[in-house]
Formats: sequence, structure tokens, C-alpha cells
Amino acid sequence: MDGADMDTDTMLALLSSLIHPLEVAQSTLLDALAASEGDIEAAAKSLRSEPPRKKRRTSSKAAGIEAWLNGSAKHDQSSPSRARPYNASTQSHNNISHDASGSSSSVTLPKDRAADSPQKPPMKTVTQTELMALLRPPKSSDNAPAKPQVPRHPPLTLVTPEHVAEHTPCTLHNSILPPDLACRLFYTMLHASRDWKRNKWWLFDRVVESPHRTSFFVRRDDTQGGDMKEAAQYWYNGRPTDPPPTFPPPMEEACEIIERVVNEEMRKRRRFPLEWDGYPVKDGEQPVLWRANVAASNCYEGAKESVGFHSDQVTYLGPYPTIASLSLGVSRTFRLKEVIPTDEKDKRSTRTYSIPLRHNSLIIMHAETQEVFKHCVPAQNTIDMFHPPLPPPPDLADVDELAKLSQPSNARINITFRFYRPDFRSQTTPRCRCDVPCILRPDMKNRYEDMPPADKHDMNNTENHEASNAGGVRKRDMVAKYWWTCYAGAQNDGQGCNFWKVMDVKAEGRGPFVGDVETMQGCQ
Repeated sequence: MDGADMDTDTMLALLSSLIHPLEVAQSTLLDALAASEGDIEAAAKSLRSEPPRKKRRTSSKAAGIEAWLNGSAKHDQSSPSRARPYNASTQSHNNISHDASGSSSSVTLPKDRAADSPQKPPMKTVTQTELMALLRPPKSSDNAPAKPQVPRHPPLTLVTPEHVAEHTPCTLHNSILPPDLACRLFYTMLHASRDWKRNKWWLFDRVVESPHRTSFFVRRDDTQGGDMKEAAQYWYNGRPTDPPPTFPPPMEEACEIIERVVNEEMRKRRRFPLEWDGYPVKDGEQPVLWRANVAASNCYEGAKESVGFHSDQVTYLGPYPTIASLSLGVSRTFRLKEVIPTDEKDKRSTRTYSIPLRHNSLIIMHAETQEVFKHCVPAQNTIDMFHPPLPPPPDLADVDELAKLSQPSNARINITFRFYRPDFRSQTTPRCRCDVPCILRPDMKNRYEDMPPADKHDMNNTENHEASNAGGVRKRDMVAKYWWTCYAGAQNDGQGCNFWKVMDVKAEGRGPFVGDVETMQGCQ
């Protein structure tokens, strides 16, 4: 068949129909027509006589950065479906148009049979960070097994005294004072709080101010002159202060009740070796384990006044102190969280406990709280105004001031009764190179397991001790060391001498203690 009178598209269409079902590239068809000088039949015979050339398949796997750069383009090319074979019986009927005489005049090829024109794949934009990540040599840790994730515990709210005692080293006592005494003490402290100050100290080269007002009081029969003045300066972060005032009468009444409750609770609990052994008593008398001789008072006015997570310094309290915290006025949340020892951070995480403290409630932070936990009073979005159930005492202030005090209040008064131990009086406090009294802090991040009861008191409660270690899990609530550190930087424009040393209870003449110092770790 001579195609001299046909156009090229018609010749290609006829040649494709003659060699069907072979699939041949259009360039091969053109080469066959050229070799047969336009003879379509001869070209078809030559194509049928030789096996069709298979298209060379390029490997989809490439190495190195070139594969990464061309990855998206390769994916785009391989995603379309393969072209369907050309069917001359149907395509010639559908695509060849006839004139009136019935002869074919032109042929229209389908679009998927159009000449393949190779296109260069688009280049992917690479950032410098991605390029450096590709070029960096592999680290030995890349193939190391991933560390197991430590489960995180959601916060837990403790409402009842039973829940507080179960999860924390604290005890909660609601309605601790008679209602009339609680109201008198609230009015007295709220009236006095107008003159209280905010603590200021240097921190990271700047002066910071506490987000609440505070004051310091000394018990009436325990005024020791300069000794208590130095203790008050410690409470005010070392800045000069006037001699602290004594307990007002309502505070003294409340202190006697709280002191009795604290001693009863302490006799029920396991004692720690470094706790104060108590004052000497006569035969048949119960020892006085705790006697409140100072009180730090705080006023949180409004929902946003707060104090961040901290543990109380034990400079004059000594190791394992007991602190009784009385709440009056607006209800606020008190939070506790454990400081996880350094070698346990990969095994467990801390949990935050929230305890709502209502008016006339007492929370006792027993021994180990300052060594193991930190506590705070966070800011809140809203608070419920406190409506005092009783009027203020008429002899407290003038008529106008009494009218103001009788109004609903947004303030919480917090009084923390503390026992400054005789063996940690200010005269025995080491001084740093700045000639400023040091502060005493526990090494909270390095703790060890408590020893079994083996002292002269036999801890008074072997049963509680064994219950706390049920299941063979010993509780690590004994700190290894206490540090005396420089505190001059709090007021000396942030400049201190970086002095520190380990507390040596034997060399410093501390005691008497509950336990035998000779057998204790970290006491030297």
C-alpha cells in the first residue's frame, strides 16, 4: 500500500492498525515508514518480523540527596495509569472522518497517543536546615533505643482530711477555732495588715517584690531581744527591720489551741532522727514536742495575690520542722508537689495536690514536708467573697474603720505558727565571708530510705512505719545533707560570696535529737 497521497497522521494511524496488538512508539513507526519509502504494508511487515523494543525502565530507587530531591517528581510520574493500547477497529471508526464520496480525508489520533516529549521534573526547594540534616554524619544515639516515657500524673484535689493524710505528709483540721475567736482574730489581723509590707530581695540582678503583704510576730513570753530581731530580719530576706511585735491577744488564744492539736498529732506520727527531742519533763508527763514561739503572717488580697512554689528555709527551725498554717477569710487553694530525687527522674514524675483551705481551717505541715515537697498559693481567676458571720469587736478601731471591716472581704489571712528550736538560735548560725548569717537548706534532690525504728523512743509508732513501707517499697524521705549557704546577695545588690558548707550537727553542738546521730547518714 503506497501512502504517497496520504498525510503523515493518516499513514501512522493505518500502520498502527495493521500491526495491532503490538505497541510501538510513534518514533519507531516513523522510522519504519521512512525505511520502506512510505509503503505502509512493507513497514508493517518489518515491524511484525522483529520483536518490539521494550521501553527501558528506570529504577525508582536512587541514592543520596538526588533521590530525596527528585522523590516528589518521581512519585508524580509514576502515579498516572498506564496508557491503553490503541484499538484500530474502534478508533479508526471514531476518529477517521469521511467525505461525501466515502473516502477518508483525515485522521485524528487520541491525545494519549501524542508524541511523548520528555519534561524535566520540577526541582524541590531545600532549606538550609534540611540540607544540613541530610549532610550531617549519623550520631551513635540515632540507633540507640528510645528512652521510655515517664507517665505524667494529672493534678489531684484533696478535699477531706482523710485524703490529705493519705497522699501528703500533712493533716487538715476544719473549724479548728471557736467561731467567735476565728472572727476576732480575722478582724484583728485584717486591721493590722494595712501596715504590713511586701518582701523585696535581689534575684538575677534585679529587685523583685513578693505578690502579697507579710509580717512577723514573736510570742509574748519568748522575746529574746536581738536574737528575735535577727530572726525577723531573716524573715524579711535580710533587710533592716524594727523589733517584731508580740502576739496580739486573739493570736495568743488561738496559739494555745493549735499548739495542743499539733502535739497530739506529732505523738501519733513516726519521728525522724534529726527532729527535736522535746523539752525535759518530769516522770509521768508527756514531753512538749512543739511549742510555737513565732508566727509569720501573710495577707492575700484579691484573687491574683499569690506565692510561688517554695520550701521554707529551716535556718532557725532546724531539720524536719513542723509548721501549723491557719487560714482565715476567703477560701484559697493550697498546692503541694514532691521534688523528685535526681536518680529517679527517669522512673517517675511528680504530682500536684490541690487542697482548698476554707475559713478557720488548719493544715499542719509535718516533718519531711519541707525536705520532700514544695508548696504554693496560686493566683485564681475568681474567688468567693468572705462574709464574716459575726461583727468586729467594738474596741478594735473607730466607727468608720469598723464599718469597713464589717463589709464582705476579698482577703485571706494566713498565720503560720513555727517553733524556733533552742539549738538553732541565731548566735549559733554560721556566718559567711560577707559577715552575714547563712541560711540552712536541705539537699532535696538526694534522698535515701528511712532507717527502721531503733532509737530510744522506738519512733513510738512501729506500726505506722511498717504501713508506710508496705509491699517492700521503702519511702525515700531522708535527705542526705543540709547546707549552710551565703544569703548576702538577697539584699547586697545581688552580690554574695558563694560561701557554702555542709551542716555538721556534732561539731556545731546541735540537739538533742530523736535519733542517734552517730548512726545517721549525712550528719557528719
